Amino acid sequence: MKNKNRNKIKRSRKIFIFPLIFSFSLAIFFISQLPLAALAEADQNGTNSSTREAEITELNSRINARRKDINALQQEIDAYNQQISAKQKEAKSLRNQIAILDNQVAKINLDIEATEARIEETNLEIQSLNIQIQDLENSIADRKEKIAEYLRLIYKTDQISYFEIILVNESFSDFFDQTKYTEEIHNNLQTALVKLKNSKQDLGIQKSNLEEKAKLEEELKNQLQEEKLDLTEKSNAQGTLLLQAKLTEKQYQNFKNQLQLEQQQINSEIVTLEKNVREQLEARDKAERFKDFGPAQLAWPVIPTRGLSAYFHDPDYPFRYIFEHPAVDIRAAQGTTIQAPEAGYVARVQFRGDSSYAYIMLIHNNGLSTVFGHVSKPLAKEDEYVNKGQAIALSGGMPGGTGSGNLSTGPHVHFEVRLNGIPVNPLEYLPPF
Repeated sequence: MKNKNRNKIKRSRKIFIFPLIFSFSLAIFFISQLPLAALAEADQNGTNSSTREAEITELNSRINARRKDINALQQEIDAYNQQISAKQKEAKSLRNQIAILDNQVAKINLDIEATEARIEETNLEIQSLNIQIQDLENSIADRKEKIAEYLRLIYKTDQISYFEIILVNESFSDFFDQTKYTEEIHNNLQTALVKLKNSKQDLGIQKSNLEEKAKLEEELKNQLQEEKLDLTEKSNAQGTLLLQAKLTEKQYQNFKNQLQLEQQQINSEIVTLEKNVREQLEARDKAERFKDFGPAQLAWPVIPTRGLSAYFHDPDYPFRYIFEHPAVDIRAAQGTTIQAPEAGYVARVQFRGDSSYAYIMLIHNNGLSTVFGHVSKPLAKEDEYVNKGQAIALSGGMPGGTGSGNLSTGPHVHFEVRLNGIPVNPLEYLPPF
């Protein structure tokens, strides 16, 4: 009788907890189907992942090949730099200057080739980063989806109390196995969440790297443009010197003497003019207005976005065998507006409207004056005051163009700064560029 009652109770308990068993078993089944190891580690996408890895490997191989090319080119460039440096230390002569220019042209061609290789290398790195970024974004999306599914299943299992789990198990051993498995699920979820967080951080780093590479590529393209402009200017200078080399010795000496005399006359004129103008200003009513301008603080007459083609007393200046370069040459497209770098007085506008050298001279406070050479069109007039930033001329410098003179190899602004009439390095008076 007791056995019959015990069997009835057992059957009734089974009937009572059957829905519970079904629900919990279903939850356990779904949970067991989850790729726990895949949540804890980086999610891979089989064939697609292998393909992307192959692409990255191929890109890295091409990047390494480009780096080897760049290193080889750099060795050649260094060799030309040594030859140029050695020639610059020799006596100034037409023949020596031609040799320097020959080496410079060859070096610039290698610079261009090396820069193009660096651009290609950077572009390949950008492609590789884009693939890695896409992989990370896919991995993050996949983790988010699986974690969401994971949370839904955990929610289902959390609806079953420990009491209910005990009822469906025949022994405490089974109960502990299931509770331990549930605990493992929670731990793996935590691991997956940490991996997701780390992946997002990695994605941020990769995107930052991509932005840096894109910025570098843009800088390299600008550098390439400057190198090509430099090549054009050096080639023009090379052509001019080669024409001179074809002259007879007597013709060449006459030509050289004429150029040196022209430069000396311009310099002497500027020095004398500045002294006389300052004396006149002190004796005139206009001097009061001149003093109102305050201390001179020079700005760039044109923004040097295209760089400088020659520096003050530049050892690479192609006509150094005639005179030392007393200015900086700022690359500027023909007809660029030249602005007054500081308020001042227009002391001289030298302009004939032909191809002879044309320039404008301004007098400023603090003993400073500025000179702008190769102007193609003056906009300011002699004996007038100009404000800082006011348009005073249009640039020139195109060989054979209006106002270019005999010693110009490309469009630019020849910008002199003088202290008490003596040329000084303009870069010491200008803001960095």
